Amino acid sequence: MRVGATNEARRVEWVQEQLKKIPAGSRLLDAGAGELRFKASCGHLRYVSQDFAQYDGKGDNKGLQTGKWDQTRVDIVGDITAIPEPSDSFDAVLCVEVLEHLPDPVLALAEFSRLLRPNGALILTAPFCSLTHFAPFHFQTGFNRYFYEHHLPKLGFKITEILGNGDFFHYIAQEIRRISVVASAYTGRTPNLLEKGAMRIVLHMLQRFAEADRGSSELLNFGYHVRAMREATNAPAIS
Repeated sequence: MRVGATNEARRVEWVQEQLKKIPAGSRLLDAGAGELRFKASCGHLRYVSQDFAQYDGKGDNKGLQTGKWDQTRVDIVGDITAIPEPSDSFDAVLCVEVLEHLPDPVLALAEFSRLLRPNGALILTAPFCSLTHFAPFHFQTGFNRYFYEHHLPKLGFKITEILGNGDFFHYIAQEIRRISVVASAYTGRTPNLLEKGAMRIVLHMLQRFAEADRGSSELLNFGYHVRAMREATNAPAIS
């Protein structure tokens, strides 16, 4: 029973497929690269990583933290909205699960537009909504498709793919799967055997509904996967 357990795997698979489509030798910026998770998938590219490199794995000890976080291999350390590279200097920009950690995500998208060459590819994912994580560097609860459809064209991008990851039933199942960990952390208790059985019954129900789903991703999903092409010769100013 995989309902609610496919979020990360589907996202990683989609990103890796997008990276394969980028021609060999292209220069790619991994913006907000963190621990360079996707560097291994960029062997055919001229890979450049960027991150602000201030998160240490513990943050303010609120919400979900990683425990440790190694950013010592990042190429460019600094602000994602002011990357010290010339305009039109990248063939592709990759930005995976980063926008929610930015106080001004539209400014970052504008910077990507500046950095990308005409016809360059933007590969982007962010959560539809998310639990607090990497705090205190968590500023947005998530992004729906209308965020991208509103802002990207204004910044000189043409959206070529926008794909919802999962649906309402998978999302609810994911959070049910978290109950034991969250209850332990915030109440000091865990579900008893009867409650565990009840959760399993609910997961079976959600699996059945997910298999019959006819578009509930428009209501809620894990997040959108977006590929866009920079059309404008010059990056538009933000109004």
